[in-house]
Amino acid sequence: MFENKEGQKVPACTFRTRQGDAWVDVSTDDLFKGKTVVVFSLPGAFTPTCSSSHLPRYNELANVFKNHGVDDILCVSVNDTFVMNAWKDQQEAENITVIPDGNCDFTRGMGMLVSKNDLGFGDRSWRYSMLVKDGVVQKMFIEPQKEGDPFEVSDADTMLKYIAPDYQEKPSVTIFTKPGCPFCAKAKALLKEKDMAYEEIVLGKDASTVAVRAITGKTSVPQVFIGGQYIGGSDELAAYFK
Repeated sequence: MFENKEGQKVPACTFRTRQGDAWVDVSTDDLFKGKTVVVFSLPGAFTPTCSSSHLPRYNELANVFKNHGVDDILCVSVNDTFVMNAWKDQQEAENITVIPDGNCDFTRGMGMLVSKNDLGFGDRSWRYSMLVKDGVVQKMFIEPQKEGDPFEVSDADTMLKYIAPDYQEKPSVTIFTKPGCPFCAKAKALLKEKDMAYEEIVLGKDASTVAVRAITGKTSVPQVFIGGQYIGGSDELAAYFK
């Protein structure tokens, strides 16, 4: 059984990170001292559950965590810094600080190092999450020990319910835009005014006008969806909030 580290300090170690063209050593004091931090650890960058669910949801809810006193969200994985940086860019996870634990120092110190030799991964981290205040673990959610890669309790929503039990989730929002569009800027400003996080799909980069026409029957932008409901453009969005 994995040991729950609640009430204990996180292991002291230094991470070798690549920032721009420079090597930068980042210590656990840099990450945790005087801060309230959420950490989630996973088996590997670019792997299915990690990419489809674990990282994206923490990134989506980052502003909600911040509004409830969390200073930073760290994603720890036994990967090198180049892999972690590439994964963060690919996932557009700008709200997450990725931590490369390539030498397994942090994961081993947390007692979460496991063998994934059957997958050709070598030693990796078991999936877990924790709330850390000034370097001391306040709460841990450790996935149950069972075959495969369980993903039941280390998710962002479970952590958020612990930190803010009265929080009521807002509907998911997606907006189709294109660069330089003043109506898109107006719609995004309105969503921010209403404190509604959104996923932006940029035409020419993430999708084409064919996709917009197939989904909405229109080729103009912006096109907004809220909670599975098609809203329309910026004027329709303003009317929706009224």
